[in-house]
Amino acid sequence: MSAARGWHRRPAAVIVAAGLIVLVSMGLRQSFGIFMQPIGCVLGVDRETFGLAIAVQNLMLGLPLAGYLADRFAPRRVVAVGALLYVFAMFLMTDVGGAPGLLLVLGLLTGLAQSATTYVVVLAAVARVVPEQRRGSAFGVVTGLGSFGLFLMVPLANHWLLNGGWHWAFEALAWTALLMLFAAYFLPDDRHDGAASGLLPLVRRAATHRGYLLLIAGFFVCGFHVAFIATHLPAYVVDSGLDRETAAYALALVGLFNIVGSLLFGWLGDRHRKKHVLATLYGIRALIIAGFLVVPLTATSALVFGALIGVVWLATVPVTSGLVGQLFGARYLGTLYGVVFLGHQVGAFLGAWWAGRVFDATGSYSIVWWVAVVLSVGAALIHWLLDDRPQALAAPVAAR
Repeated sequence: MSAARGWHRRPAAVIVAAGLIVLVSMGLRQSFGIFMQPIGCVLGVDRETFGLAIAVQNLMLGLPLAGYLADRFAPRRVVAVGALLYVFAMFLMTDVGGAPGLLLVLGLLTGLAQSATTYVVVLAAVARVVPEQRRGSAFGVVTGLGSFGLFLMVPLANHWLLNGGWHWAFEALAWTALLMLFAAYFLPDDRHDGAASGLLPLVRRAATHRGYLLLIAGFFVCGFHVAFIATHLPAYVVDSGLDRETAAYALALVGLFNIVGSLLFGWLGDRHRKKHVLATLYGIRALIIAGFLVVPLTATSALVFGALIGVVWLATVPVTSGLVGQLFGARYLGTLYGVVFLGHQVGAFLGAWWAGRVFDATGSYSIVWWVAVVLSVGAALIHWLLDDRPQALAAPVAAR
């Protein structure tokens, strides 16, 4: 136990452990899109149903409960429980049958596991050991490692799928998820007593800051983009006549290039006003998506799009979480960023489910793509106008 107490106060160890956890958790999550067509064929579910399962997963991922529990009971314990649940869910997927099982396992259980093993919990852990002036860069490193998970896991999952079928692929994903249990050991095991006083009173106090509410609205757009592209881009590419390998590599490039983007925008967030960095980032997204739609779709354009959108993919995470810390400090970052992340995941729910519904109704994703462009422009304006002045949050009085 003494060794654990030593390691969990070392910033480098905590950052690497947090990055490994997100690498595995997000890598597995972003690989699910390649299973849409094979699972649909075997189980007889349409894209709306598969998209609904991913949408439920995203909504569960966005629940702020895990961040609150990490503040109250320590990040290490929350991640350990989440890692075990992730392993259990992936093993259950090897024997899932029909739409109800898909919604329960890939939707509900996997989403709950992700809520305890992704950015909300691990970034709160990093914030405990890294000073404010370096958090943007530290968060960028963690986000970049998470993006490397997308680059690593999508081709691996695709290889397992093509060579052993989707049942065997999910078994391999289950064993991979065990790595998170090992990494959890190096996270802080202390708790903030003030968090025990209640989630809702704390959130109500934060909601009096207009910038906090706009940040939630802006992050909704990021969630819509990420879930739509991760879930439906592989099918969109294959529908257009390209091979499944190109689709997998286009998605993998998103992860590879987001390593650069996360480090770059995290660094910029430490040196410039974070709200301006976010506004610029969303404006760039609008241009990239619009350009992808007006250029003829070829293998080259699909791969270039994956690389370009990857630069701004989850580069929002270190800057947005850093802005929450700037507004309110690190003490309640797990809880307050968890609520912001809920806005992200409401957008993700719509991006995964509604896109599938539109495709089943029209046979095309065109409407969804252009909605994504309009939302990008709106998010850029929201962040440019956002009030980023800090506000002190006194600890709420615990209920008797």
